[in-house]
Amino acid sequence: MNERSQPNPAEAWQLLKEGNERFVTGDVAHPNQNAARRSSLTESQHPMAVIFGCSDSRLAAEIIFDVGLGDVFVIRTAGQVIDDAVLGSVEFSVDALQVPLIVVLGHDSCGAVSATLGAAEQGEMPSGYVRALVERILPSVLAAQQAGVAGVNETVEEHVKQTATRLTEQSRVLHDAVAEGRTAVVGVTYRLAEGRADVVSTIGNL
Repeated sequence: MNERSQPNPAEAWQLLKEGNERFVTGDVAHPNQNAARRSSLTESQHPMAVIFGCSDSRLAAEIIFDVGLGDVFVIRTAGQVIDDAVLGSVEFSVDALQVPLIVVLGHDSCGAVSATLGAAEQGEMPSGYVRALVERILPSVLAAQQAGVAGVNETVEEHVKQTATRLTEQSRVLHDAVAEGRTAVVGVTYRLAEGRADVVSTIGNL
């Protein structure tokens, strides 16, 4: 990717989608991972997307999308749970780095979503800081149940959709950036077995 000009949201997603296709087929290119690329990034960075995903060890964004150094700005929390640090990080990527695309990345068999489903079914919240994760995922679980969805993977999809919406609802900076066409938000679920990233929602011009 040319560092001197940012792609638009649709172009950024196309680049990520092509990288994921290479990963799925095993024909990976490992771009932008050499010494020259490393040296070129010492003064500045121009990522084409911010990827806000789950912390799960199987969900390494740079590998899934076959990108390299400086290509994506990655934020990860268990269950891709939003907090003030996440919102600040995403706002920084959009305002300071002018990133044209926000990807919310969930995955099937998510442990955080499974824990929240269990808490909802049993009526008992976990202890410690895991409780904070469950509390933030619970609205997505309830929305899924209201829509007649009960399975973990289907609930993950609903959580991805809800998370993408919350980003633009909770942050005026992100809301304005989407409204002005400077960025877009795409909700994606990752299939562990296939390695495929599937779009489940979009916000903005994509």
